[in-house]
Order: sequence, then structure tokens, then C-alpha cells
Amino acid sequence: MSYPVVGGHPNYSGTFIPEIWSSKLVEKYYDSTVLSQISNTDYEGEIRNQGDKVKIRTVPTLEIHDYQVGQTLTNQRPESPIIELLIDKGFYWSAIIDDVVERQQDIDQMNLWAEDAAEQMKIKLDTRVLGSIVPDIDPMNMGRTAGRISQGIDLGAVGDPVGITRSNILDTILYLGQVLDEQNVSETGRFILLPYWATTLLKLSDIKDASLSGDGTSPLRNGRVGMIDRFTVYNSNLLPRYQDGSDVTTHIIAGTQAGLTFATQLTKTESLRAESTFGNIMRGLMVYGHKVVKPEALTAAYIKPGT
Repeated sequence: MSYPVVGGHPNYSGTFIPEIWSSKLVEKYYDSTVLSQISNTDYEGEIRNQGDKVKIRTVPTLEIHDYQVGQTLTNQRPESPIIELLIDKGFYWSAIIDDVVERQQDIDQMNLWAEDAAEQMKIKLDTRVLGSIVPDIDPMNMGRTAGRISQGIDLGAVGDPVGITRSNILDTILYLGQVLDEQNVSETGRFILLPYWATTLLKLSDIKDASLSGDGTSPLRNGRVGMIDRFTVYNSNLLPRYQDGSDVTTHIIAGTQAGLTFATQLTKTESLRAESTFGNIMRGLMVYGHKVVKPEALTAAYIKPGT
């Protein structure tokens, strides 16, 4: 920036008054990531040690028969479906800093880049995984006739999303809990993932009963939501958004960590000399896989902001 100078007078800015590069950086904000809270990594160790695929065995369902004295017994040969978790996806980053530029810097650019890239990878990963969960959820846990037993819970559908307001958001959360109950899903470790605008409506709703927080403390404490109907509430700006007619829609996703598994086989950051110029290259790689392994342990509501 030049100082104001009277017309015809020489401007000494940058000559006698030097420019200074600050060693301080403007703080950078990142989207919150939630994948580690809503998924399990039960099979990650096996994949890291041996390969890029793990075959997951499931428990078969045994048939129960009526019995009468003297009858001939029918023997079942139980079949156990196999689920394959593949490490078949990846992200990378690569950046170069020239030697001349590096010598003029008074901050450690390379480490700053690595820190930023690590955050960006987590954001990219959450965005990719959250955008792929819903199609693999048990069909009985979604839609306008959700509920394995009741088959009458309206959780919205394409073309007919549920309009969420401060008056009905708690009802929607309770319905999601009922859907999981009808699938006999464990009450331990349940989560619900909301877009921030829905969390705001939840905070504005009439949830004055402290018992709803699950910890005897008002769920509105410190502007944060605690537990609602056995769900730990998480916020995310990374849930997928859709254009449905004139509506911008998204999903509320709920369930337990048993529903979604995630594993990384390789996460690596390295630095090396550039071949075609004088400089250093820093790059990173993440190879991963994810899969809905228990579809009945997840549920989703298709929503839009209501009026």
C-alpha cells in the first residue's frame, strides 16, 4: 500500500519505507467432520496388516419350528452371507515450493500446507461418505411408510420432503428413534446427524423437559444440544443437498456405529526434491474404503426447511 503523496512529489514507499511480510496468518475455518463419531473401524487393523479387502461373516438366522413328540426333525443348513469391504477409493494432494521462494519465507510453508491438506482430506472424506450412505439404508427405515412393524411413519420421499419447523423437529427425531426400535437396534451409542439449520430449530423448539437431554441438564446449555431421545446429536455442513423442484432438501441421518464401517489402508505424507525445477514437493495420499454393513441399524428422513 502506498502512502498518499502530493502531486509531483516522489513516492518512497517500497524504497526507503520497506514492505514487511507478516509472520502471522489469518485464521482459517474448516467444516466439522463427524465420520469417526458415526462409523466403526472394526476391520481396519485386518486390512492394514494384509490387504485391500476383508470378507466379513454375518450371523445366520436360524429357523424355529413347532415340536410334537415323535415327529421327524427338519435340519436346517444355515447360510451366512458374506460382506466384502474393499479399500478401493483414495485422495491425494501435491504441492511444490521453489527454493528461491522458500528462502524468502519466514514461516514454515510446507508444514502449514500439510496441516491444511489433512483437514481438507477429512472434509472431502466426510462429504463423500455422507453422500453415499442413504441408498444403502434398509428401505423399511425410510420413505413415507417407514417402520418395519408400523409401516406408517412419514420420513419424506423425493418430491415430498418433510417440512421441518421448530414445532415438529422433535417429533421427527422421535419417529427416527421408533424406526430403529422396530428393528430392535441397540439403544447404546445412537447418533443423529443434523444440518445446522435443523439444529437451530431444535434449540428454538419447546424442549424444556431436562429429561430429554439424557443427562439431567437442560439440552439448551451453552448453546449446544446434548442428547435427545437416546441420540447424541451432531451437526454437519457436509450433508448432501439436493434441488427437489423449488425446494432445497437434505437428509437427517440416524443410527448406531454398527451400521457403517470405515477403514484406511494407507495414509502417507512425504517430501521430495522436484525433478524439473529447483524446489521441494510435499504430497499426501489417503486410500480408504467404507460400507454400510448393517442397513437396519441406520435410518434417514428426507427434509426441507418448513414454514
